[in-house]
Amino acid sequence: MADEAQLPLGTILSRAPIRPGPIRLGTSAFSADGWRGTFYPAALKPVDFLGYYATQFSTVEVDSTFYGIPSAATVKRWYSKTPPGFIFAAKVPQIITHEKLLKDAAEDLKQFLSVMDLLGEKLGPLLFQFPYFKKNTFAQPEDFLARLIPFLDTLPGGYRFAVEIRNKHFVCPAYLEALRERKIALALIDHPYMPSVSQLFQQCDPITADFTYVRWLGDRYAIERVTKVWNKVVVDRTDGISEWAKACQLILRRGVSIFAYANNHFAGHGPATIRQFEEIFGNLR
Repeated sequence: MADEAQLPLGTILSRAPIRPGPIRLGTSAFSADGWRGTFYPAALKPVDFLGYYATQFSTVEVDSTFYGIPSAATVKRWYSKTPPGFIFAAKVPQIITHEKLLKDAAEDLKQFLSVMDLLGEKLGPLLFQFPYFKKNTFAQPEDFLARLIPFLDTLPGGYRFAVEIRNKHFVCPAYLEALRERKIALALIDHPYMPSVSQLFQQCDPITADFTYVRWLGDRYAIERVTKVWNKVVVDRTDGISEWAKACQLILRRGVSIFAYANNHFAGHGPATIRQFEEIFGNLR
């Protein structure tokens, strides 16, 4: 039998056993310029945005935690404004991933986790989002792994962690195996620096945990030349969304759950991207 990693996505999908896992869909952050009157009712107060958002989607990726650890009061407020079963994913603060590059970051992570623990059963995956590494930072995947693996081995149990990198040649067998051994998800991203999801599945098996973390990011610089007000779709991403829908069906049939988030930079309006994905995904047979 041919190596499954080399087969077209549709062929893999047709052979996959049907053991569906759950999928949760949401956006990266729950507010943005242009959402009032397009996603949120025009008269809705910002204090009520999260409560309304939670009537539309079952999860959100919190972007603000990237810039700093939130206060306990803020996290408790998130919890109180959302219904049972709602899930918060969150970015690990940039002081850990960008400024310290994992060195001497144990105390920062401990403080972050202690605050996020206030979400209790609503706490979902936590994302280590790394920047694109230039050669003077990590020239080769092995250099990054020498820093990453010892850090991963210090992570506490009881959490779901995902790791995102933006150097496509770093997605190598050693990197995937390091994540797989530790049950940490490889973040699957739609980004100009990275291969498409179909190309990725042809190159390797990118599923490294019992859940996967999907981010539809898009080309920030290109779309910001068109708009910086996120009130409508300005780029037709139908083909890309269709490709992702097929990939997500494949992943779910493997019994792997999915947390997927759309950024405004993907097409211009994160909520509209999720609605389009839901429609395309729902029509798959």
